[in-house]
Amino acid sequence: MKMKITDLAEIHEECGVFGIYGDPNAARLTYYGLHALQHRGQEAAGILVKRNHLHIHKGEGLVTEIFDADKIEALSGDAAIGHVRYSTAGGGGILNVQPFLFKTLSGEMGICHNGNLVNANVLKKELEDRGSIFNSSSDTEVLGHLIKRHHGRFIDRVCKSLQHIDGAFAFLILLDSGLYAARDRYGLRPLSIGQMPSGAYVFSSETCAFDIVGAKYIRDVKPGEVVRVRNGELKSCFYMNEYQEASDNICAMEYIYFSRPDSDIEGVNVHSARKRCGKILFEESPADADVVIGVPDSSLSAATGYAEASGIPYEMGLVKNKYVGRTFIQPTQELREMGVRMKLSAVRSIVAGKRVVMIDDSIVRGTTSRRIVSLLKEAGATEVHVRIASPAIKYPCFYGVDTSTVEELISHRMNVEELGDYIKADSLAFISEKGLKKAVRDNAECDSLCMSCFSGNYVTKLYDSYKAANKDRK
Repeated sequence: MKMKITDLAEIHEECGVFGIYGDPNAARLTYYGLHALQHRGQEAAGILVKRNHLHIHKGEGLVTEIFDADKIEALSGDAAIGHVRYSTAGGGGILNVQPFLFKTLSGEMGICHNGNLVNANVLKKELEDRGSIFNSSSDTEVLGHLIKRHHGRFIDRVCKSLQHIDGAFAFLILLDSGLYAARDRYGLRPLSIGQMPSGAYVFSSETCAFDIVGAKYIRDVKPGEVVRVRNGELKSCFYMNEYQEASDNICAMEYIYFSRPDSDIEGVNVHSARKRCGKILFEESPADADVVIGVPDSSLSAATGYAEASGIPYEMGLVKNKYVGRTFIQPTQELREMGVRMKLSAVRSIVAGKRVVMIDDSIVRGTTSRRIVSLLKEAGATEVHVRIASPAIKYPCFYGVDTSTVEELISHRMNVEELGDYIKADSLAFISEKGLKKAVRDNAECDSLCMSCFSGNYVTKLYDSYKAANKDRK
């Protein structure tokens, strides 16, 4: 029996995508791009390149474990798409590792995807009833079958197919004749466009990858937009039919947790947004304490903001071991507790005899927060006041985040006081939804963030996703 690292870490996003068209070093640049996006998925990775035909290499593990110099050399070509993933809706296994390569009599097509299609099972049943056979349990494969069912110009086939799909997505589609990028009409998942000095266009889930490969950010793919790169030219169109419209509802967790602090999401720097969250968190929930610390790594920006606003010194009270493996084999409770100590250590000289404010980005299952509070108190902290830089997560996410059952969410079962007692904190407070909106959008009343996991107000129809996500999972 193996215990996944998800028992030690609170939350996961599904994946990240990177693509480039028009550069002879496409595979190598995609490798670097995926390395920059490794935080978005550490279970599997793959690269598909265009060189006369489409060629692919993928596997389970980290990018550096799957690719070496020889494998990258074998993937020579002038266009590529790549993917890193965590398994959520489709489950794990090599058959679900992306990109997917479709071979048909009319040509080859590669597809990779970040997000989750809430009507995937509905579409799969319709397609299977019409003769389609699926090779994986991933919802990404649905788009390939839909495209094949339509006729006409490829861009029209893509647009007609996307009109059937509902949910959160950022798709990259590679043909011998061009690269296509598409974003869901709600704007739930991020996707940005950049350009290399050579003129080649690049696409990425986060702008931090552009910095790594030397690309200049141009703009974000707009909600509901399909962008095509062919013969060095970038053109776009919008795929919605007359009954559909685009909206701007980027996932709030992109700013809170998922994205790297050096990324800009829809023009907002992630580090800056998190720092503002920390400042507003102090305004809403001050604590009388001696030191402010953050839980590495995604909470450090919010912790510095809280410290600046409060005047309480910021210190490195917790140290993260970056070399802990992705799985922890021992299943006993005692060794699970040891697993937290393997991952995080309290700095005794910083916290001993101190009243500590511990800033974290979120609480999902509550077990990690409880263990970290215990670590700090065992290291001599006299008080631990926990402040969370997101609202309480009370509802499942169906848009590509690994929080898909009510039973997993401790804030669904407990109020703030009960949860504070459970994690053994001296006090506990979450940032408000208005405070989060003010930090990210500078407008506490804005409606341009997806807050579904906090409010239960979902951006899309859920179809059978709730039932499917809450069935017994192995």
